[in-house]
Parts: sequence; C-alpha cells; structure tokens
Amino acid sequence: MPEECGIIGAYDADGKSVSHTVYYGLYAIQHRGQESAGIAIADGNKILHHKAMGLVTEVFQEDDEESIGALGRGYIGIGHVRYSTSGKSHIINAQPLVVQSKRGMMALAHNGNLVNADALRAMLQELGHINQTSLDTEVIAHLLARFAKDGLVESIRETIKYLQGSFALVMATRDHLIGLRDPYGIRPLSLGRLGSTYMLASETCAFDAVGAEFIRDILPGEMVIIDEKGLRSVMLGSVKQRKLCIFEFVYFARPDSLIDGISVYTARENAGRLLARDNPVEADIVSGVPDSAITAAIGYAETSGIPYGEGLAKNRYVGRTFIRPQQNMREQGVRIKLNALKRNVNNKRLILIDDSIVRGTTSKKIVEMLRSAGAKEVHMRISSPPVKYPCYFGIDTPTAGQLIGSKHSVEEIRRIIGADTLGYLTIDELLQSVGGDPATYCTGCFDGHYPVDVKEACNYCPGCQGGN
Repeated sequence: MPEECGIIGAYDADGKSVSHTVYYGLYAIQHRGQESAGIAIADGNKILHHKAMGLVTEVFQEDDEESIGALGRGYIGIGHVRYSTSGKSHIINAQPLVVQSKRGMMALAHNGNLVNADALRAMLQELGHINQTSLDTEVIAHLLARFAKDGLVESIRETIKYLQGSFALVMATRDHLIGLRDPYGIRPLSLGRLGSTYMLASETCAFDAVGAEFIRDILPGEMVIIDEKGLRSVMLGSVKQRKLCIFEFVYFARPDSLIDGISVYTARENAGRLLARDNPVEADIVSGVPDSAITAAIGYAETSGIPYGEGLAKNRYVGRTFIRPQQNMREQGVRIKLNALKRNVNNKRLILIDDSIVRGTTSKKIVEMLRSAGAKEVHMRISSPPVKYPCYFGIDTPTAGQLIGSKHSVEEIRRIIGADTLGYLTIDELLQSVGGDPATYCTGCFDGHYPVDVKEACNYCPGCQGGN
C-alpha cells in the first residue's frame, strides 16, 4: 500500500540557515512519497517556498539558485514529500501549503488523512471560505485562521477539536516551528537535535542523514513549540490510547528507523523468524522481494536453516511501485524495477518473502517472472496478515473491492498469483514481532477495528453540533 507523506522541520537557535538541513533530511524520507516535494523557509520576517512535482533531487539541486538558493537563509524550515492519498496528483496539491492569515504567513505540511475532511470543507464553505486545493491540509489552515484571534497555542487547540483521523503536522510561522501529533499517534513524528538546530521528522533516519541526535518521539496529542525561548511541550485535549499504524513496520518505514522507540529492522527480522516457525516448507533458497522484505527473508533463512540468496535484482533508479497512484503505472513499474536472477533461481525450489499482498497483481507478475527464469517451485510467504479492509488514515486503499484479501481465501489467492504454496503471519504474530503492548497499534487494515468510528467521524464537527 502506498504511504501518504513524509514531513520534516528544523529550527536553528543561532539563526543559521536550515535550508540544506531540511533538504538532506527530506531526501532521507523520500521513500514516503515520490510524487512531489517542497520546502518552506522562514527568516523572522517572511516565508519563502519552492515545490514541484517529482523527487527531491529533481525539485531541488544543492547549488541551484532557483530552488534551494531561492529559499534564502532562513533559520526555520519545513519540508514535505507527497503521495496523493487525498487530493489529486497535481502541483496545486503539493506541500508545504503557505497561507496568509490574520497573524501573518504560515506554512503547513501534513502526514495523514482526516476522515471528516469533506464535512469540515462543506462547513467552511458555508461560512464563506474558498478552497484552492483538495488537501486536508487546507482545511486545517482555514480552521487555524478562523481561530487566529485566540493566539497561536489556542488557535491550534481549538482546531484540533475539529479534526478526526490521523495527522502528524509541522508548521512554520515567521518565528516559530511547531510539530503536533493526533491524539492516537497514528502517524509517527520524532524530535532530534543537531548542535543549535532542533529537528522534527516522520522517521529517525532523517536525523541520521544529517548527523543529528534522536531525542524522543512526539507523544500522541502533543504539540511542541520551538522559538527563541527554546522548546516547550503542550498537551492538546484528552490523550487517547496510542494506536500507531502497524504498517509502518511492515512496509512504510526505512529499516534503519526507530518508530516510537521500536527498531523497524528488528520488527521485520522477528516477522521472518515467526514465518519460518509457523509456515515451514522444504526449499533450496530463501529470497526476499527488495527492499522492504529483505530483512524478513533474512530472519526466515536464519530460523529455517535454508540459505538466503537473491532471487530478484532491483533497478535502484526506479521508485517504489507500490507507491504509484495508478494501477497501470504500478504494473509497468514492476517490470522495470525487478528482474529475476536466473543463475540463482534456475532449477531451484524458492521461498519468496514479501511484506504484503494488496491487489495481487504485483505478486502474480513476480511469480511468473521467477518461473520464466527456471524456478522449479515458488513458495510465497508474507510477513503480515491478509489485508482485508481499507485504511481511512492516509494509506491508498480506498475500497475493499481493490483488496484481494477481502474477497478471497488464502488458497484462492495462492491460485490467483500462481504460487505453489502461500503462508501469512497472523495478526497476533505480527503484533508479537513488533513488541510492546498489542493494544497500542492500529490493525484496521487487517481486522477492520479502527481507532476512530469512521462513519460517525465523517458526519461530525463541533460547528455543526454547536450550531455555529
């Protein structure tokens, strides 16, 4: 499933330029969105920004005066890479969103999805607001502007009361950097520091890319405000039971990241070990679909005693096929991105580990590719449970009808993709692989149990309830 977005922020207490820090941090989280990229930089007086369709390195060049150079040398910055889960794939929907309000200019970058965005948008239009994009982020900006007279903290506190769904948000005013996370903590957000520069990022690998130190995760329902007085924390409303999206560990995050203190690499390795324990099969080699399934494949190989070997070669210059917005683009991406290593798979019984099967089309093409390369048997093992339900919190599964697991049994899926055998992790095993309290993860795409009542949330906003 395609992820939604990646966000980053930086504030330098000594007034030094943060544009390159934001650029390199954004480059490190490119895997979270490959349609558009943008950076906004504030210098205490104004906010300059640049965004365009394409990868970070296509939108920005380090010495290009029309991209990074044009952002000036401001000491506050935010960045965004986007995959369009809500809002069409057009430049107008690229982020950060920069707006003018009663309290001056403001830039916002959002990771997540508001399930009541349509209701809020309709309410705001009735009140005279005009929408220029189809972004949830613009809805948030309108609400913030509506409460601007109450001051920065109170305007955010009031806005949060209206938002139902998932959001990790970074904001830059002319003299503040702000980060906040929804009350369930569905989307990740971390805090780091590099010398005099505080950083916020979707993943800790962004800190590693610039040599920053990871400090801690932003808590569910927490807002951090960074300005000339330093860093302060404000809890917004009632904190809910944490419900971090478990698919961060299955697929989205880089293996070198920590999400809420848990190693993504360790979680994936554990998943592979559990697969080997409960889904054994005789074979000659174990292989993983690059890149997100490699770690699980290594765990499977070590536990099973079957040697690990590469079965698929990857073109490193092609983006993640799963993250492409249209089905025909995904299928073309598979053919361009992956190719079977005939020398390794010819006349071999192969166990192929993948992180998930969503629509089934990619898995089918990979199995066909391996058989054409001479594989005697292809045994698929999936390091997550069957995906049966859509996600409403920022992942591109808009309807259950698109999910092969929602309407087919495991045996039926096996026949459709053409594998000799097929095995999945159970939900309990996946939770075990990640560790911690099982109640603190959202597993809605596997079991249909969501942290927010989606049907009720779509019809809810305090303005309608209060009649104002």
